[in-house]
Amino acid sequence: MKLRLLTHEDVRHTVSMAQAIAEVKGAFAQLSSGRADVPLRTQMFVPELDAVTLVMPAHLSESGSMAIKVVSVFPDNPRLGLPTTQGILLVVDPKTGSPVAVMDATYLTALRTGAASGVATDLLARRDARSVAIFGAGNQGRTQLLGVCEVRRIEKVRVYDQYPERTQKFVAELRKAGGRVPADVSVATSSQEAVADADVICTATTSRTALFKDADLKPGVHVNAIGAHTIEMQEVDEATVARARIVVDSRVAAMAEAGDLVIPLRKGLITEQNIHAELGEIILGRKPGRASEREVTLFKSVGNAVQDAAVARLALLAAQEQGLGIEVEL
Repeated sequence: MKLRLLTHEDVRHTVSMAQAIAEVKGAFAQLSSGRADVPLRTQMFVPELDAVTLVMPAHLSESGSMAIKVVSVFPDNPRLGLPTTQGILLVVDPKTGSPVAVMDATYLTALRTGAASGVATDLLARRDARSVAIFGAGNQGRTQLLGVCEVRRIEKVRVYDQYPERTQKFVAELRKAGGRVPADVSVATSSQEAVADADVICTATTSRTALFKDADLKPGVHVNAIGAHTIEMQEVDEATVARARIVVDSRVAAMAEAGDLVIPLRKGLITEQNIHAELGEIILGRKPGRASEREVTLFKSVGNAVQDAAVARLALLAAQEQGLGIEVEL
């Protein structure tokens, strides 16, 4: 039996953001139509470090994608020069159960998460959205911006993060990114400055308190909240959650893990009926997206294994075509 091993750099050269967005869009449609088997992920906490390791399996019957990812989120890693989010993924042949590939999932996780926000932004943000605020100057923040820029003609980006040196480096790299990323990228000195003119806000942090005030938001803003993935974490002001049109990746996962929703739910500020739709339901045309130009929309994602399985399948096919990676005999 042969197993293909793909490194971080191998994965980076296999799937573009545009391809990932298309693949993730199809995966969410399969999830919401019942054509995906996605057990609720297992969480293993490291309380003394406020960290967690997740085990995330998924099988998409329509596209023939099957994978299991192990991913860790350790908030203090930037102090050690390491990514906050790191992982590895095993691709399984859905016809035989044979393991066929093992790949780095650090970049893949950031890519598929950015792609999900790209899909959500395309479906929910105003068509004339031109300004973006990014909270979190890490791998996830970068791919959040790439995903948004893929579906909207962004002209201005403001970045806010608790680590000033990392933020300056992050901004400098983005200014050189080219492609769809605009040259006008700068550091925001406060959260208020970051969101003041933002048409789209992306939060990619491990915060336990709201990153911005609801009163600072402009009418019609769209928020992609992807950082808070446990019931104790919170990135979005409860007042924003209470008035927004809420769309989630998965209702079951959101109610089990999304602190941004669970916390205001427990306080009686919202009910489960406040969740307008799963992203897949809008993709399938079962639910409408934005209702007006002034409406605030919120995509709350805790991350779903269908994203990993779908993008990993695409990465493996591209790697096989390009001869990337190393094959080993088991």
